[in-house]
Amino acid sequence: MPLRGLRSPEPFDSLSDAKKAGLFSPNYELCQVLKLGLSLVLFEVSQYTLGARRSDRVGYAAPVAEAATKIYQFDIQVNNVSRLCHAKPIVTVNGRFPGPTVYVREGDTVQINVTNHAQYNMSIHWHGLKQFRNGWADGPAYITQCPIQSGSSYMYNFNVTGQRGTLWWHAHILWLRATVYGAIVIMPKQGTPFPFQRPASEEILVFGEWWHADVEEVVKQGNSLGLPPNMSDAHTINGKPGPLFPCSEKHTFAMEVEKGKTYLLRIINAALNDELFFAIAGHNLTVVEIDAVYTKPFTTSAILIAPGQTTNVLVHANQMPGRYFMAVRPFIDAPIPIDNKTATAIFQYKGTLNTVLPTLPHLPTPNDTTFALSYNKKLKSLNTPRFPANVPLKVDRNLFFTVGLGMNPCSSCVNGTRLTASLNNITFVMPQIGLLQAHYFNTKGVFRTDFPDKPPTPFNYTGAPLTANLGTKKGTRLVRLAFNSTVELVIQDTNLLTVESHPFHLHGYNFFVVGTGIGNFDPKNDPAKYNLIDPPERNTVGVPTGGWTAIRFTADNPGVWFFHCHLELHTGWGLKTAFVVDNGKQADQTVLPPPKDLPQC
Repeated sequence: MPLRGLRSPEPFDSLSDAKKAGLFSPNYELCQVLKLGLSLVLFEVSQYTLGARRSDRVGYAAPVAEAATKIYQFDIQVNNVSRLCHAKPIVTVNGRFPGPTVYVREGDTVQINVTNHAQYNMSIHWHGLKQFRNGWADGPAYITQCPIQSGSSYMYNFNVTGQRGTLWWHAHILWLRATVYGAIVIMPKQGTPFPFQRPASEEILVFGEWWHADVEEVVKQGNSLGLPPNMSDAHTINGKPGPLFPCSEKHTFAMEVEKGKTYLLRIINAALNDELFFAIAGHNLTVVEIDAVYTKPFTTSAILIAPGQTTNVLVHANQMPGRYFMAVRPFIDAPIPIDNKTATAIFQYKGTLNTVLPTLPHLPTPNDTTFALSYNKKLKSLNTPRFPANVPLKVDRNLFFTVGLGMNPCSSCVNGTRLTASLNNITFVMPQIGLLQAHYFNTKGVFRTDFPDKPPTPFNYTGAPLTANLGTKKGTRLVRLAFNSTVELVIQDTNLLTVESHPFHLHGYNFFVVGTGIGNFDPKNDPAKYNLIDPPERNTVGVPTGGWTAIRFTADNPGVWFFHCHLELHTGWGLKTAFVVDNGKQADQTVLPPPKDLPQC
């Protein structure tokens, strides 16, 4: 089996080498390059990549040009891909699955032109990038833009400000992110080292899911019945399920390591509906970053990562040379069908024959709640002078959102009902135009800003399962926040139909996870247990099954920002809303004007 990895790009010693890799100097005519129709083109306005040392890729380059403009071309197209003994057409970016990695540096300007050649409308979300004042580049369809129609293009133009680490991008319309996704690697500013041991090299590991059938048809069938669509047929690591699945020996990702060296793994959970455990047989992992924010390092036998989250770990190649499986398997501690499919990749020491059988890691059991709670409790911000944790200590606005499943009438569905989901008993209805456009141009009748700060009727949220009166209200109702106000949001799971873990993602912001617990949130006693010193800072947080999570953030980014469960199933059922953050008083505290090529509905 050939070793195939997604390594950081090597430095280029000549322009011809750079051209082969899709990396060009700005001294060449941009228009001529675009006319060539190359699928992946990265233009450097500065020259710091050409001829740079390899150490530049692990954060130790000598200071030269501080900022650059990076330009990518994303062609959305349909390609045939074979997995699990079966070929099918899938939507890709530049014909690649997963899609290309976007490499940038803190402070860079990024311009990504997306041209849609597929039959579906498309939008791309740059997950975790804050897009300060620039929601036009955020990407969720009908929230910050109308989708890019087939045959059309849109340039996502944004600056990477105050962020460094691992993020990712994905389609943000329908279930197209099943195959349309890729990594974003933000290197620190020139001359700025990582606040942890320098790795010898690094790899990107993106976890995903694979369906035999066309994903959109699977979803349509489920929706027509009012039931969940069929589960995926495999999990994947860098698009490959690994040799535990049929016809997949050649569809196995492998990385080669040298004994005694340390490697940085940039791990992304791009799965649509599964929280995942990850481990490497015989090797411990040291967590150093989550959601592009450095953490206090800690060592663990496995990590837990929810859909939408990223985690960077260091792994020391300190075992006997051999072949070791890297494996992912779902974590499900709710009374719902268990998806126990295990995807594998290979951690292979240099010089080891491919005929050596790999060993499997000891992953936590699929319902290991104890491990999950213990792991998440270990996540803490660095909180150093260089990387402070600016936790809001005073709260201007307290919000309490209940998460519920429900059933609404549907005459054509099984049993005459359709499964749905809600926040504070409101099932979100997607608008027909972009909410940010409606907000910016003060278009009436598109949305309301009367989303309730708390549920309409308090109850024993995590008591016995509630199976009656499960109807929800519907509406495009948003939460309005004053500029620069400090917000505390408690997200409470409920036993409406069933308790379940929910990963929630907030666009446009990071937030601090100041508290979490099992059972009902106690507003009198639980805040006293908050961590206001070094809580983890992230953009996606898992609300524990039958429990709650409290987050805090400062509403200093004006615009309209999506807030939703990152389980694609629940998002489609309406488990979402958005925050409308007012403009501030200064010119640099207001939403930027929309770009001229903003797609229209």
